[in-house]
Amino acid sequence: MSKAKTKYICSSCGYESLKWLGKCPSCENWNSFTEEYIETKQSARKKINIEPNLVNLTTQTLNEDTRFKTNIDELDRVLGGGLVLGSVILIGGDPGIGKSTLMMQAASRINDKILYVTGEESVNQINIRAKRLNVRSQNISVLTETDLDLIINAIEKYKPQIVIIDSIQTTYKPGLENTPGTVTQIRECTLELMQIAKKQNCAVLLVGHVTKEGFIAGPKVLEHIVDTVLQFEGERSYSYRILRSLKNRFGSTNEIGIFEMHEDGLHEVINPSQIFLGEHDKELTGSIVTSSIEGTRPILLEVQALVTPSTFGNPQRVATGFDYRRLSILLAVLEKRANLRLSSQNVFINMAGGLRIDEPAVDLAVCCAVASSFTDKSVKKNTVVIGEVGLGGEVRSVGYIDKRIQEVKKLGFKRVVLPVNNLKNIKAKFDLEIIGVDNVKSTIEKIIG
Repeated sequence: MSKAKTKYICSSCGYESLKWLGKCPSCENWNSFTEEYIETKQSARKKINIEPNLVNLTTQTLNEDTRFKTNIDELDRVLGGGLVLGSVILIGGDPGIGKSTLMMQAASRINDKILYVTGEESVNQINIRAKRLNVRSQNISVLTETDLDLIINAIEKYKPQIVIIDSIQTTYKPGLENTPGTVTQIRECTLELMQIAKKQNCAVLLVGHVTKEGFIAGPKVLEHIVDTVLQFEGERSYSYRILRSLKNRFGSTNEIGIFEMHEDGLHEVINPSQIFLGEHDKELTGSIVTSSIEGTRPILLEVQALVTPSTFGNPQRVATGFDYRRLSILLAVLEKRANLRLSSQNVFINMAGGLRIDEPAVDLAVCCAVASSFTDKSVKKNTVVIGEVGLGGEVRSVGYIDKRIQEVKKLGFKRVVLPVNNLKNIKAKFDLEIIGVDNVKSTIEKIIG
């Protein structure tokens, strides 16, 4: 009997090697290679004398009913307006973050046939969770199965509109010798589920676990197979959860949905700005309010900075919810352009509420918060700071300025500091004090008392 041939695949990026490697040459992760059997190649494809079914794009009628809502506004916003029939959606997140809870709540609000396939829980465990979430829908059918052939057979016979697979790591294809959860099993199972989704015109939602680095377990090729990739994230110390779109063929990839975890499940956060500013009621040094755009939604949040003298040779630079490399650049700009000697200071930055911001429009607020803590002078009360900071210390204009100012006014702030070039782009009239600035040094002098 011939020995089965094996290869080694990186579980993080999908890099293949004929021998085991301690460090992946592609993604540079350590101990990420797993042994898998090499799939046998199929025989050459036979010639088929069948005319292909070609459709002219301009004459094809558009079916407007291919998208339907889950009736969870935050989830529908991230999906781009609702689920698209025939699509495959991958939802990843840390263990215990609430992925299964979100899927169960979404299933309970959809008035159509739903097949909930679970490979991690029994029917009794699913029933206990459904009672805790007050799920009373009669349209949900539960299948406790991990065999892909049996799952596809159930889809073909039951013909549901929505199929939920919890989780894709536990599903396996019997024809493969690889164990469930390996790269080959995950890839092949996802490919077949994608094909059945197109054939049956149903939406398939795959729940995926994440690695310790925060990436969805399995190779990057899995993200290329599916239509939409959603990341469910949140901090253990906070009750808030953020649903973020990483890839979406049918909508924007910048949208986020915000939820709050309660005993009876996830609750939608209608006004996130009030939550992220719930405790910002005092004039504190190093604390500034700024406005960020997540997709089409403006969010006001508090930027906190703490600057202390360093007793060691290398000062600390710590950023929570903000890019560390971006912080290093802004500190260099403050040192060079604003004459703030920060080279011997420890600098700590925190985005209050556990939200992570990557938008450059918060640069000016970070700079002002650092300057406020360094000089031990607070920013003028009821002030919101918006702007991108360039390497020359200049304040650059930002987008969606009307939406940002409207959110500032709605929450009762009296003053907004923004790039001077944005003044000409303001279309509406606001009963606010609007201050235009052109460089970071003059901004610090104007708003810090």
